[in-house]
Amino acid sequence: MEYRNWMMTPRSARADSGRSADHGDRAGRAARASQGARASHGARLGLRANLAQFTLLIAVNALVGGTLGQERTVVPLLAGQAFHLAAFSSALTFILAFGAVKAVTNFFAGTLSDRFGRKPVLLAGWLVALPIPALLIWAPNWGWIIAANVLLGVNQGLAWSTTVTMKIDLVGPVRRGLAVGLNEAAGYGALSLTALATGYLAAAYGLRPAPFLLGAAYIAAGLGLSAVAVRETRGHVRREAAQRGPAPGHLTGHLRTGQVAWLTSFSERALSAASQAGMVTNLKDGVAWGLFPVLFATAGLSIGQIGVLVALYPAVSGLGQLATGALSDRIGRKWLIAGGMVVQAAGLALTAAGGTLLAWAAAAVLLGVGTAMVYPTLLAAVGDVAHPAWRARSIGVYRLWRDGGFAIGALLAGLIADAYGLRAAIWAAAAAAAVSGLTVAVRMYETRPGTGRSPGAGRGPAATPDSG
Repeated sequence: MEYRNWMMTPRSARADSGRSADHGDRAGRAARASQGARASHGARLGLRANLAQFTLLIAVNALVGGTLGQERTVVPLLAGQAFHLAAFSSALTFILAFGAVKAVTNFFAGTLSDRFGRKPVLLAGWLVALPIPALLIWAPNWGWIIAANVLLGVNQGLAWSTTVTMKIDLVGPVRRGLAVGLNEAAGYGALSLTALATGYLAAAYGLRPAPFLLGAAYIAAGLGLSAVAVRETRGHVRREAAQRGPAPGHLTGHLRTGQVAWLTSFSERALSAASQAGMVTNLKDGVAWGLFPVLFATAGLSIGQIGVLVALYPAVSGLGQLATGALSDRIGRKWLIAGGMVVQAAGLALTAAGGTLLAWAAAAVLLGVGTAMVYPTLLAAVGDVAHPAWRARSIGVYRLWRDGGFAIGALLAGLIADAYGLRAAIWAAAAAAAVSGLTVAVRMYETRPGTGRSPGAGRGPAATPDSG
């Protein structure tokens, strides 16, 4: 009926109505643009200026890390005791399911946060996590555990990616390494502490449900804080974009998602070097998760000794990132990344060659130090090069490659270990890390703002010491 009435309306009246609607659309777009301009005008860049929000986001990312940590100790025990699966095959299943899903989600997290804002993506990450504890508590078969890990991969990809992007938005270019270092240290520190806490809960109250109730509390707290207290940071992105100096033509702010993916993956020297280094770093993580416990067990170490070795590497990495992110703001990104890849290669080589608790402990420390050198620094380097208008998408592409390495490492580790033995697979990972470090040394340029080499160097007020 409405369509018939419209058709019976004189053509001139319909045209006037169309012009009025078009004028209304333009007015709405102008109003939204004006609102965004006012938000960016009121935004201030720098750690001190945004300390309250920055600290809140540190707490939120600690909850993200704790949500992941609820699985690390208990679920492998469930695999053997509740579902009667071989530990090695179950570990590979975890890595493949979680790593592959998280890698893909990282990409979409960046694209979605550029399109719809950071906060909606963060909230979506927490909403996806709500069923995870229930699936783990009441799982009647292993398929439920895999489903929980698929959701966990989505949660980590959306929530972790968004919190680090928001911190980079807040601090601007001067303290970018510090921001990423604090973010990663909070996440991995909470992961390690939660893995320890859930182990104690499992020993005292059983494998289910007590350990996963802690995870449920993390998810509820993260969702509540994100919904009530976290504020959108796209105004800070507009502020930085307005103050950023001229960028090379291929790094302009007007790029399609496909162009961003190509730049980050292949054509831009620093971004592509960072992407391959991130992939190899998590390839190493896949090998460590899937093979190290088996190697230690074959040498006759006790479960307690294996637990110490397994915990030592992420503990050193988490603590180290408190310092290395800020260090990269002072001395630069490139050589910290290249050196960190070589240190990781040395840790892997010592693991493959070693045969005692002391040797493997030293190797774990090397792996932790090397990972701490590269993990926040790689993210900071991507933030240095990427234009604020497509930074979140570039970080998403980088994290796609990085966490894809996690799944690739698990798959290749299994294939090489089955064909040539555990130590051969670890030696292969050591060689990959060494080649990756050499690639960074040859291909990457220094990206730290103020060096004269980075895109947008000398970019104006956003880069002044007062913004810190």
